[in-house]
Parts: sequence; C-alpha cells; structure tokens
Amino acid sequence: MTAIRVLLVDDDPLVRAGLSLMLGGAADIEIVGEAADGGEVAALVDRTRPDVVLMDIRMPGVDGLTATEHLRGRADAPQVVVLTTFHADEQVLRALRAGAAGFLLKDTPPAEIVDAVRRVAAGDPVLSPAVTRRLMEHVAGSGADARRAGARARMAGLGEREREVAVAVGRGLANAEIAAELYLSVATVKAHVSRVLAALGLDNRVQIALLAHEAGLLDELREDGH
Repeated sequence: MTAIRVLLVDDDPLVRAGLSLMLGGAADIEIVGEAADGGEVAALVDRTRPDVVLMDIRMPGVDGLTATEHLRGRADAPQVVVLTTFHADEQVLRALRAGAAGFLLKDTPPAEIVDAVRRVAAGDPVLSPAVTRRLMEHVAGSGADARRAGARARMAGLGEREREVAVAVGRGLANAEIAAELYLSVATVKAHVSRVLAALGLDNRVQIALLAHEAGLLDELREDGH
C-alpha cells in the first residue's frame, strides 16, 4: 500500500511536532516535510511531492490562505486542508474558494484529523461541523439574494443528473454514497463530478458544495421533505 505523503505547514514547532506524532503513527501516512511559513511551501512541494498539505492560516510571513491560493494554481497541486484555531467566515470562504479541500479547527480530535487526511487524499472534502454551521450562516446572511441568483444562474447550465450529483456533493456525501442513492456506479459518479467541475469552472468538490448551498438547492431538498 502506497503511503499518503503529507506536508505540515505551521509556524508553531509544538503544533508541527504534535501533528507529526499524531499522523506519523498511522501506517498509511508519511510525513515528508515541515514548513514554518507559507513562503516555504512551493519549494518544499517541489522537493517532497506531498499528496496532502496541512496548512495553518496565521503565519508571520506568507499566510496560509495566500499560500493555498498560490499552491492550488499549479497544475500538479496537492490537496490542501486548512487547519487553524480561527474560523471567521471570510477565512473559511477564502480558503474554500482558493481550492482547499478541507477546513478543520485545531481542537478537532486526533483520530478525526487522521481520517480527514485519508478522506482528502481519496478525493472527499472535509469540513468540521463547526465550520459547516458558520458557512451555512454566511450563505443565509447579508448579500444572500445576490449570491443565490448568481449561483442559480451558474447551476442552470448543468444537466439533470449533474445537478443531482452536485446537490449530493453539497450534502457531504462521498462517491460511494452518491452512487448508492442515485443507483449509479462509483465510476459514473466520478465522471459526473468531473463534468460538473469542468462545466462550472471549479477546482474541487468543496467548491461544488459551496455553490450548491449558495444556490439554495439544499434548502429546496429540506422543503420537499428529503
């Protein structure tokens, strides 16, 4: 079994040591490098070729959000999970729109952080429950009508099946769960997800989920009693 290669980026050496100890104990995860600032990330990624980067937000030089934006602009970009003590709405949204595949608070239990690395490496997005609640509050907050109209216009270009898959992604379902619910093969679900990403000009599943929420598609499901 090929180990999941992980790069740790945090300005606190104690946090890096804790994450390294926590993740290094998993047989299927390998810590391939550490950085104390976002400015070190690009060179380290070139050298270590990680599958997943655990990225802190607040660092003294280049912050984690800027580093994520730069990193996800690369053709061979690894997945990024933002790991922080802060969860302000603008930070969550900027990280997700930059292409982060997950956002976890640092008080997340160790086993869940390990599981998050595995899920992200497998292509599934990860958001902590606290972050998800704040994200939904933002979607329902100021400017919601304008965002909903824009999101609906973008989603209107999808076919019926792609729309169903997009909504399922917005509900946080993994490919296997979507396949079971829609009576499709996992390979077909992956193909639909790829088409949704291409049609909407998005980078990953988290951005699909964000757009589905902004379009109000999950609200419609709740109103229908599903």
